[in-house]
This record gives sequence, structure tokens and C-alpha cells, in this order.
Amino acid sequence: MPGPQIVGFGGHQVGAPEYRALEDWLLGLTRKERPRLLFVPTAAAEDPLYVVQVFDAFKDRADVSHLEFFPWPPAELRDFVLGHDLVYVGGGNTANMLAIWREHGLDEILREAWQAGVVLSGVSAGMICWFEGGVTDSFGPQLEAMECLGLIPGSACPHYDGEENRRPRFHELVAGGFPGGWAAEDGVALHFDGWELREAVTALPGKAAYRVALEGDGVVEDLIEARQI
Repeated sequence: MPGPQIVGFGGHQVGAPEYRALEDWLLGLTRKERPRLLFVPTAAAEDPLYVVQVFDAFKDRADVSHLEFFPWPPAELRDFVLGHDLVYVGGGNTANMLAIWREHGLDEILREAWQAGVVLSGVSAGMICWFEGGVTDSFGPQLEAMECLGLIPGSACPHYDGEENRRPRFHELVAGGFPGGWAAEDGVALHFDGWELREAVTALPGKAAYRVALEGDGVVEDLIEARQI
């Protein structure tokens, strides 16, 4: 079983041909020929079309299941989650998602799964949720800072090139005391071993990630070149 790993996608179009190689790379982190993949669509209000999209995208490469909290979660939630090799968390409203997770204890179960070697991953809400904090549109289009699960120190910002307000707002928040952290453009995955960033990976040309921090009186942004696969 591999050690603790987290993969956060700044943006990901599940099942799109240009993302196939990146999805294969993600599945390969489990070291299983046909991994057991758990899709968690809480942030998207468990949109059934999103669920079908994920099943269709991965059905020939993994044994796919999904986790629902309505009308209630599985009776043996811990065993259900830990019975998978890879957890993929979809995008949507991060604040609503985390509130539901915490009510049912999924936050602590995911921490246990991470420590046990289950690969944790996701896009947008499913990216920032693993960090100490994240930049989110959960409260409106203005983008706000919020506290997340804290498995990885620092903050995270997805869609860094896909939404024009993301970069300036992240800089503004960090300048105001929000923890510095990581930003990923659409199509870029940040791969963490434990707390440490191993690499940024992409299947798209010209994409990058960034380390954003407050130094002195200003915010600095260090480029992290993404390895193209």
C-alpha cells in the first residue's frame, strides 16, 4: 500500500479525451491494475448526471462506486470508504460539502483513509478541501477564504487561469493574512506525498502551478512547472 497521497486538480473535465492520460496517471498512483474508485459528489448536491459522467469515464479502468448522504449515508461509512483505493471528490460548494461531511464524521474517516494509503483526490472543491484553507465561491461570486480539513498545511486556489478573479483575489487574501499556499491552473494536478509537494502534472500544453506567499510587504508568486504526460 502506498503512503499518504493527495492529488488536487485546479480544473478537470472528467472523461474528456484530453484528460485521459492524466486520469490514467491518477489511477496508477494506487498501484492497482484495476483500482476501486469512490466518487464523492457532495459538493454538487449529488447531481446524478455528474455521477453518471464519472462512471462512464472510469468504467473501463476502475471499479467505480459513489457515496451519497441523502437520504442518509451508508450504515458502515468507515468500512465503505476504507474499502477503496482512490477517493475522487467532485467540484461544487465546498462549505456545504464540509458541513455535511463533518456532521457524519467523514472528515475523520478521510484522514484515516489518507494515513492508511488510500489516494485522496478531487477537483475545485475537491482540491481545496484537503488544505488548511481555500479560496471558494461557496458564499457567492466574490470569492472568500474558508477553513478546510487541514491535511496539508497552507491554502489552495483552483481555476487559477480559468476565472479572472482567482489570481488577484488569492493575492489579496494572502496579503491580508490568509495563509500562503498553492495555486493550480485548469488541467494541472498537484501531487502531494504527505505534506510535501512531489510535482505538478498536466496533460495540456502551457499549464503551470504556483507557490504563493507573503514576503515582507508583498505577495510573491513562484512558478512551478508542470510535467506534461
